[in-house]
Amino acid sequence: MNYTVNGHTTYCYTGGKSFDAGKPTVVFIHGVLNDHSVWILQSRWFANHGWNVLAVDLPGHCRSEGKPPASVEEAAGFVLALLDAAGIDKAALVGHSFGSLIALETAARAPQRVSHLALVGTAFPMTVSPALLDGAINAPQRAIDMVNTFSHSLLAPPPSSLGPGTWLQGGSRALMRRVLASNREANVFHIGFKACNDYANGEAAMAAVSCPVLFVLGESDQMTPPRAAKLLTAKARGAKVVTVPAGHALMTEAPEQTLFALKDFLGA
Repeated sequence: MNYTVNGHTTYCYTGGKSFDAGKPTVVFIHGVLNDHSVWILQSRWFANHGWNVLAVDLPGHCRSEGKPPASVEEAAGFVLALLDAAGIDKAALVGHSFGSLIALETAARAPQRVSHLALVGTAFPMTVSPALLDGAINAPQRAIDMVNTFSHSLLAPPPSSLGPGTWLQGGSRALMRRVLASNREANVFHIGFKACNDYANGEAAMAAVSCPVLFVLGESDQMTPPRAAKLLTAKARGAKVVTVPAGHALMTEAPEQTLFALKDFLGA
């Protein structure tokens, strides 16, 4: 489904379902060099179990037009504009990595618009190494390989994810190359990483969040290890923390555990 947000076309995967104002809504927000497809199992399940689903392509990524957000704050403004464009008063937000910071900032800015906040593979500060920041500009293919090495603890997912024998790292590399190539005017790789690295409002934002909060963390995550979320978990009031057997690519490495954590949290 396409919406016009800030004057540009924004694509959201809906699980093939039409919007129903009588149903609750969940917005899935992807991370750097990803798109809506990283949520394929989770978004499809919610779309078929009583929820409106908006799994968004961020601006300047794949099917969405506009400039890629240069900061977490700018991206949070986009999410609120998306809710306005879709006519949604209140939604649950689920974000992965960069998307988790966007979801957090959105919930802090407009607590009355967010019913639940789920942070998947998160950290604060979300520091990006100088080698990756430089590689995103000067050697993006090598940097993509580095990210995938750090992001995966498995080569093939369980059968419930993308199919038996699927090569997780190969699929993720292909997706990241496709997302990078989708924007010839801006380097969404470096822009996204820099936005993560520069974000400084995490603790203050979490203190302003008023809705229930869930953390889903990968026990083998080298990009955002569970210990790196401690500043946020300490600020979150009554938050639930679920650790799953996965690296940073939680949605494909532990698809059922990630889905069950979200399902239980949202009461679906």
